[in-house]
Amino acid sequence: MSKELYSHFHSDEHYFVDKAWDWVERAAQNHAVKLTDFLDPRQAFILTSLVNRHPDVHCRFDGGYPDAERRRALVAPDYRTLDEEDMEMAVLSVSSGDGKFLTLEHGDYMGAILGLGMKRDKVGDIHVIEGGCHCLVTRDAADYLHLNLSQVHRVHVQTELLPLNKLELATVNLDELTLSVASMRMDGIVSDVFRLSRAKVLIPIQAGRCRVNWKPEEDPSKPLKEGDMVSMQGFGRFKVLEVEGVTKKGRIRVKIGKFA
Repeated sequence: MSKELYSHFHSDEHYFVDKAWDWVERAAQNHAVKLTDFLDPRQAFILTSLVNRHPDVHCRFDGGYPDAERRRALVAPDYRTLDEEDMEMAVLSVSSGDGKFLTLEHGDYMGAILGLGMKRDKVGDIHVIEGGCHCLVTRDAADYLHLNLSQVHRVHVQTELLPLNKLELATVNLDELTLSVASMRMDGIVSDVFRLSRAKVLIPIQAGRCRVNWKPEEDPSKPLKEGDMVSMQGFGRFKVLEVEGVTKKGRIRVKIGKFA
């Protein structure tokens, strides 16, 4: 692959760029079909960009339901029809009869799964629902998780494997807040959302722990816009819902949706 492609991507993404380009080349030259593990939206964007560079390759994305954030991809020669291909996913249902799930959150389930030695790529979206959670997993990881996941944050649980049509989706709860900011700079808005000083948010941003639309962003002055999804490791994530306008004093009113 031409190294000039790297200029379009962050240095942390070059390893994935190499892998994705290899999938594309194998599809074009060897007529190979590649079913990936779960990709985040940024990885899906990178793969799509590379597929679009090759006229003889196409791909399909599927995360188990229409609005899935994490999705598997099927990369194949363009003559192959992908709509009916099996994307090899299952729903891992986690439940407990003792009613303690009121205190369990997305991170508790994710931590329990990763604690079993499971790679993050094997896990799709996790939906925290009443009485437990429904988690999308690759089929090759499903049996292992079903047999070995017995505890989540000191709560004993039972698991069951379900077909995709039994998936229950979580209700997305956003805590909405309206900010008055001097500019749309990332560091200022992140500071206000997470209630940290400007100096304290600079450290994680410059250390590469902040992402905008799932892309690593180390420039504190990057301007945010409506629709941007921002996450900072260890603090959570939020979405810029609306830029409402400018006040009489010249400040910008911004509506933010912070993920609960």
